[in-house]
Amino acid sequence: MAAYLIRRLWQMIPTLLGVILLVFFLFKYFGGDPAEILGGLNASKEQVDAIRDQLGLNKPVIEQLWIFIKQIVTFDWGRSWATNEAVSDIFAKRLPATLTVMVPILVLDALLAIPLALGVAYVRGSLTDRSIMIISTVALSISFLVYVIVGQYVFAFQLGWFPVQGWSDSFWTNLAVYSPLPILLAVMVGLAPQTRLYRTFFLDEIGHDYVRTARAKGMTEQTVLLKHVLRNAMIPILTNIGTSLPGIFVGSFLIEVFFSIPGLGREVLGAVNRSDYPVIQAVTVYLAVITMVVNLLTDVLYKLVDPRVVLK
Repeated sequence: MAAYLIRRLWQMIPTLLGVILLVFFLFKYFGGDPAEILGGLNASKEQVDAIRDQLGLNKPVIEQLWIFIKQIVTFDWGRSWATNEAVSDIFAKRLPATLTVMVPILVLDALLAIPLALGVAYVRGSLTDRSIMIISTVALSISFLVYVIVGQYVFAFQLGWFPVQGWSDSFWTNLAVYSPLPILLAVMVGLAPQTRLYRTFFLDEIGHDYVRTARAKGMTEQTVLLKHVLRNAMIPILTNIGTSLPGIFVGSFLIEVFFSIPGLGREVLGAVNRSDYPVIQAVTVYLAVITMVVNLLTDVLYKLVDPRVVLK
């Protein structure tokens, strides 16, 4: 296990270096001139040149790349071109709000979708199975924006159960007052596709020979599903959860914009609108690192779930 972890960590270095080079040169040559963007349409050539010199854009490309790499290694991402706020401070201030909403969404999605999908697989082919699949298909066809508009109107304006928007400095107030409505709507949206997907995983396992053997030994259907099918289906389920896990660290700009949550997703959207390259570059590299780490942790979890898995 230790040798595998060391090898995987070593392999992350060239991958991360490739991401850094790609991000740097894409923004350098295809992102437009930041000085002209910040200067605006009415800026004179002297003003644009002054901005370019202030941002260090007149330095040789190799020197700019070296500065960019040093910022990543030292976790000093520089300052936002639009607000002059340190990018590290932006992450520190915005990330807690994002995690307050996104972590419960991911946890509830998994805790609700897995047993629901297992129950649907248990009654496969029945009217209940078909009804749930029809409802899931209809739910998948509706835009998340519709859920937000209808949810705010019904639960906030009509019933008055939740505030429409808002945020505070208290974690518990945010979790108990301002987060439940966006979490509820996001779980309603995510439950349908997750249930359909996990049901497919369970049905695929049910068709294997070991299930027929377990039944032939006299095991009940519930025991077969809980003891054998669920455990073997956890590998693709972990893969699906692992692919969505990095998303909780960047948030959902739709949720954060419509519910006025000062999270990282809303900040990224604002950075894109104002061409704030340092923020966008930092988020891109940061997300790449998180994705690689999550993939490594997911592979390790495979071994814990199924001891037959060999990590090479």
